[in-house]
Amino acid sequence: MFAGHFGIAAAVKSKTPELPLWSLLVSTQLLDIAFIPFNLAGMESIEPIGEGGYAKMMIYAFYSHSFIGAMLLSILAGFLAGGFLGKRSGVIIGAVAFSHWVLDLIVHRPDLPILPGNAGGLPLLGLGLWDYVFASILIELLFITTGSIFYFRHVLQSSDPTHKGKAIIAGCIMTVFLLLSLCIDVFS
Repeated sequence: MFAGHFGIAAAVKSKTPELPLWSLLVSTQLLDIAFIPFNLAGMESIEPIGEGGYAKMMIYAFYSHSFIGAMLLSILAGFLAGGFLGKRSGVIIGAVAFSHWVLDLIVHRPDLPILPGNAGGLPLLGLGLWDYVFASILIELLFITTGSIFYFRHVLQSSDPTHKGKAIIAGCIMTVFLLLSLCIDVFS
């Protein structure tokens, strides 16, 4: 659900024009960004299922993608953003960051722990939409399309003509990037 996360950022941007788009894009991927050092340290990993490909993986992200870990990262992001962008923006950034875990819960097979490091050996969470590849691709495409529609509708209704052209170009680039990233996910 890599590209689908970004669709959330585009939709939220349409409702919070004061937030820089980059801050929302980074927020939607914060858990995956946090995954990188854990992966490099050998604490988290991704293992292909069969020959691999779109949705054919098990992700062992027991720290960055645990429920509590995702909450803590989201709260931290919210506090940091709140300090620079204001309290309301901080709450939005935190919520967007946590949306990553919610979307992962929907698509992942049961590989999301509740506690960091899967402390206590509690059941792993995941509703497994990835087991239905076509449905998963459609849902991800729906997030991209909805986010882009919200973003463009907001930009076209904007009363500031000096920024409208730049915003349309940025939106086109963003939409193409999202569709390309979905295609790369599906066909790699």
